[in-house]
Amino acid sequence: MDEYARNFKRPGIDSHSDLLWFGKLENHRYYGHNDREVKSGQKRKGERKEGRQMHVQIIVSRKDITNKIKLSPQNTSRGKNKAHSRKLGQFDRTAFKQSGETLFDELFDFERNLKDSLQYANTMKNGTAQQKAQMHTLTELTERHPQGKPLAMELAHDVAQGMFESVGEMLTTTGSMAADLLGLLMAPVEGAGEQQSPIEEEEKRRKRKKKAQSRGIRR
Repeated sequence: MDEYARNFKRPGIDSHSDLLWFGKLENHRYYGHNDREVKSGQKRKGERKEGRQMHVQIIVSRKDITNKIKLSPQNTSRGKNKAHSRKLGQFDRTAFKQSGETLFDELFDFERNLKDSLQYANTMKNGTAQQKAQMHTLTELTERHPQGKPLAMELAHDVAQGMFESVGEMLTTTGSMAADLLGLLMAPVEGAGEQQSPIEEEEKRRKRKKKAQSRGIRR
């Protein structure tokens, strides 16, 4: 809840103690009318779900603990400038989700795979074709060379922010990071036989796409 409070970026709203909220631990969940099992007739609405269903319900007031400052995670209004936006209290839901993921990983020492990260999911859903290709290359890296996961996770952040225009630009980033990345990508994979590197595969995909587009123009 500290991260939730800080994400409003409002003066005086710095931690959970500035919020009016309530948390409730529940051990069961129940089927609703939108559940697939209810729609198919396998279960009835209100029937208890099987398995471990422990979860926490959080209820937060629309105003702070003083009942003076309005707070809403649905507020995405953009002000005239940075100062005005701060006054409006714009809530960045993506940043809040990312902070929750980071906090969980640090707290439980969880080594998250790239494909399980928020930045991967957001990029593959909303990113450009170039960003998706870059993310695909990084996932190839982590699958073939697990020791390169920390490096790939670091680069994935830049990919999600649109820092690179192409896979090639990502691979030629200045600094030792790029050298390490290229070294891992070009290294032979044990038991992979004649399997090509992600760089070669990406280049072939690019050529096939260009060839298909040129055929479409001729038609």
